[in-house]
Amino acid sequence: MKQFDEAAATAARNRQAELTKPPGSLGRLESLAVFMAGWQGTARPRIETAQALVFAGNHGVTAQGVNPFPVEVTAQMVANFENGGAAINQLCRLAGADLQVIALDLDRPTADFTQGMALEVPDLVASIQTGKNAVNPDADVIVLGEMGIGNSTVAAALAAATFGGVAEDWVGPGTGADDEIMARKIAAVNTGLKRHKGAATAASILGSYGGREQAAICGAVIRARELGIPVILDGFICSAAAGVLLVNDPDALAHCLIGHESAEPGHRRLIAVMKKEPVVGLDMRLGEGSGAAIALMILRAALECHNGMATFAEAGIG
Repeated sequence: MKQFDEAAATAARNRQAELTKPPGSLGRLESLAVFMAGWQGTARPRIETAQALVFAGNHGVTAQGVNPFPVEVTAQMVANFENGGAAINQLCRLAGADLQVIALDLDRPTADFTQGMALEVPDLVASIQTGKNAVNPDADVIVLGEMGIGNSTVAAALAAATFGGVAEDWVGPGTGADDEIMARKIAAVNTGLKRHKGAATAASILGSYGGREQAAICGAVIRARELGIPVILDGFICSAAAGVLLVNDPDALAHCLIGHESAEPGHRRLIAVMKKEPVVGLDMRLGEGSGAAIALMILRAALECHNGMATFAEAGIG
């Protein structure tokens, strides 16, 4: 497993100190350049190939009335992605990311986690492997996103099972839940937490609550870490999925950035407990990897400044 290269990071920090600007004046752009330097193992990191992966899945917990839209919308949105009509298509084009949409057995939703295990072991393993297989080993950065009716309820359950608390701490409106739907979401998550209270490993938590797309996200994150490829996670659902990996290894997400702080209320709490800092905050809550794609643009800006600016010596200043 590839580790962060401290020597390359130090060299990048030294370069930042020599560029024609007051020290620290580019703020987060400077630390993002150092982050990329450490994972690429060079003082002058670059993004030649950016890969965006959007995983889609359907969920049995929708039987509890936790979403205002029918499960058929998942497949309809996947078709929209494939036809280039979604927000993520526009943002990936602008950000220079190669978008791949991977639907995982949409005609076979996971089981309802209020009634039993959401994913049995063979299904869980296959979904994780799908995520691993999707990673382009030549990518310089990977953007992760998801689509799945009902998956904000799944994310709330995953977050509560991983980091503690009750449903009310994590459940939010998702795609626009009214008060009645919110009550059903909270009830479903609390029921699931009671049923699966013994889940204590990443695999058991994912199997208890997770959708195939959440498991695939975990697989992609694991494979990217093996290869040393930086990852930009999207909002609440994507972060909650990847956060499960921290149960087994507190360093599992060292190569990951949180692309944005979602307007979904549980995401701020999740970011804090994961000890991460989002790249941007735009009050978005769309999913699809949209916030992560915008963060990729910021990351590119950081590297353009880092690599393209003159040093004081080169500019003959001082």
